Amino acid sequence: MPSAGRRRAIRMMAMMGPGLMVMLADTDAGSVITAAQSGARYGYQLVVSQLVLIPILYLVQEMTVRLGLVTGEGHGALIRRMFGTRWAWLSAVTLFVACVGALLTEFAGLAGVGALVGLPRAVSIGVPAMVIIVLVLLGRYRRVEVVGIAIGALELLFIPAAIIARPNAQQMLQGLSHPMQLDTGYLTLLAANVGAVIMPWMVFYQQGAVIDKGRQGLGLRQALRASRVNTAIGAVVTQLVMVAIVVVTAATIGARDPGASLNSIGDIAAGLTPFLGRTNAVLLFGLGMVGAAVVAALVVALAGAWGMSEVLGWRHSLNDSPRRAMGFYGLAVAGLLAGALPVLLWPDLIGLSVDVEVMNSMLLPIVLGFLLALERKALPPEMRMQGAWRLTTYILSGLVMALGVYTVFQTLLGTT
Repeated sequence: MPSAGRRRAIRMMAMMGPGLMVMLADTDAGSVITAAQSGARYGYQLVVSQLVLIPILYLVQEMTVRLGLVTGEGHGALIRRMFGTRWAWLSAVTLFVACVGALLTEFAGLAGVGALVGLPRAVSIGVPAMVIIVLVLLGRYRRVEVVGIAIGALELLFIPAAIIARPNAQQMLQGLSHPMQLDTGYLTLLAANVGAVIMPWMVFYQQGAVIDKGRQGLGLRQALRASRVNTAIGAVVTQLVMVAIVVVTAATIGARDPGASLNSIGDIAAGLTPFLGRTNAVLLFGLGMVGAAVVAALVVALAGAWGMSEVLGWRHSLNDSPRRAMGFYGLAVAGLLAGALPVLLWPDLIGLSVDVEVMNSMLLPIVLGFLLALERKALPPEMRMQGAWRLTTYILSGLVMALGVYTVFQTLLGTT
């Protein structure tokens, strides 16, 4: 019979999952293309920003873990209870806009991979969409998590791609030592990278996921500790993948053709082929994109369904059957179809990726504002951030929100 300590360790391992799943989804199709453009246009300069985003990403998602485990309520439900229905609908609209944009980019990425290997769009979009829909309708949070993480792990193929690209050490050091530029193009791409890392649907997903998963027999503080470790590991993994994408494009396309237009996975693969070879370019980037897009589409659809169901007061657990939570499952399926069908019908949507990430950056002030307010209002005093931890989180969140505001002004000025 296992000892008490071993049983506790097994239970803590069982808590691992929501943080890793949401972080794998964070490196979605739009993020991949945004990171690739960063490397192609500015070499290694934006590597530093990817590393700086690790603690920011962790601090943001850690708040969602505490809110979920301590209150037992999802993000939308908490906003409705603490601030009222109107504010809850504002959060739901923000979530809806972010989810639609994200799902369009995920299926556009899958269409791009299909085009690389000669698959018709109906297959490259239709098959993944149906697989995800079936997985969702089968229910059970644990099943969804295991399959999602297994598919998302394909993203790790971006790392050997960066190694094969053989980045120049001197050029890398030069880029790392000069991580900032003040020109509009650089700052807009920086904002897109921030928007590609902290997205509204991540907050809704992880808070709902830790509730659906439960504490696995652990006390609150033990469950929090396990979830924090899981979230930290996920934050490091997803940003290392982003760094790998920046590095591989900086070492290849950026070195030979800086400023190249990379609006789709096909553009990236074509640019990498002279350096990595056709097989490596298609295999590593193609399968990496499949993992990124499929796990992200799954997470985004569930996040949207959780958030909207919470605001509407509907049942919203994957551990309920579709018959008991018809509205929740219906929203998830509708979201997937709303993302897949436009890309199937209008090929020009493939170029949306960076625009969607900039939009996410514009939405950050609303998302982080609600999150920080809930952390102070919905949690008991002993579970709130204190001292240096609180100060650091507020400063970093403020910087991220300021970048979002900058993006709004740049967008407005660009259209006038």
